[in-house]
Amino acid sequence: MVVELILVGIFIGTMSGFFGIGGGMILVPILLVLGFDTKDAIGISIIQMVFSSIYGSYLNHKKGSLILGEGIFVGFGGFVGGYIGGYITQFVPDTILHTLFLGLLIYALFRLFFSSLHEDNNTKSINKWILFGIGLLIGIFAISLGIGGSIILTPLLVGLLHYPLSKAISAGLFFVVFSSVAGLISRLTIGHIDFHNGLIVGGASLIGVTIGIWLKDHITSKNHKNLLLILYIFTLGLLIQKMFF
Repeated sequence: MVVELILVGIFIGTMSGFFGIGGGMILVPILLVLGFDTKDAIGISIIQMVFSSIYGSYLNHKKGSLILGEGIFVGFGGFVGGYIGGYITQFVPDTILHTLFLGLLIYALFRLFFSSLHEDNNTKSINKWILFGIGLLIGIFAISLGIGGSIILTPLLVGLLHYPLSKAISAGLFFVVFSSVAGLISRLTIGHIDFHNGLIVGGASLIGVTIGIWLKDHITSKNHKNLLLILYIFTLGLLIQKMFF
């Protein structure tokens, strides 16, 4: 199982760096297929997200693709929401978690499909408290499901704030830093988390993050969006298979 988890970690890290996701939207269904129950899978996912998001955001900042300004307010909201979400997980049945996860994936797919790409830097501004509120809600739902929240945030940044896709992806991964760290703290307070397997996946994901960010910087926005849509469809299929088959 260790070898499988290392390979999964590298794969998830690559997806995280390339798509700006925490990785939970892919990792949780994979762990479910490998035999982990939902709550253990979520705990492992949160640990992995802490590793990949912090390191990935550091690399994106070095490359100049991370906009810190408005992302800070969304991030603080995500931190508070992630902390709350870490507690909620323990009291929500697996069926509801699966259903919420399915709904989020369909929503993200819909938003991204109808979003226009913006190659310039003429981003819109939104009230700081509204940004905080957006981060709060995303953080609550995301950490409850073991995902970072960027699957919701990235389409919003592209569709509503006119972020270029590459910078929206970097901002999405930065958001995961806040939500995942808060989720980890709250889960540790409760005590329900698989640290052993989480550290294996998280450590291996650092290799993948480096690869994913390099790939992200060498692809056009149109192709990047198309691949992101494929990713959502693939993950959606994994979850449906687990839920109904």
